[in-house]
Amino acid sequence: MIKHIVMWKLKDVAEGADRATNARKMKQLLEACADIVPGILKLEVGLATPGLEATYDVVLYSEFADRAALDAYQDHPQHVALKAFFVAVREGRQCMDYEV
Repeated sequence: MIKHIVMWKLKDVAEGADRATNARKMKQLLEACADIVPGILKLEVGLATPGLEATYDVVLYSEFADRAALDAYQDHPQHVALKAFFVAVREGRQCMDYEV
């Protein structure tokens, strides 16, 4: 199994919207990808809770049956289509994949 975790720090304003609005949009877009390919075992998206210390605004936690499933997800047209928006609104990004 491969765990795929990504965190984004968002710009205060981008694409005509504020940070909170863009975070909610990212969450919707990512959650719509939860079943786009076989082998996605789990996909959840969290938003930073106001008032709690957080250095990033959005986190994706996902589990894939194997590397082939993660690769299929990464290359799927629905996932690829998200990238332009995500690049436009992010200030920073961290990603880690690891096998368990």
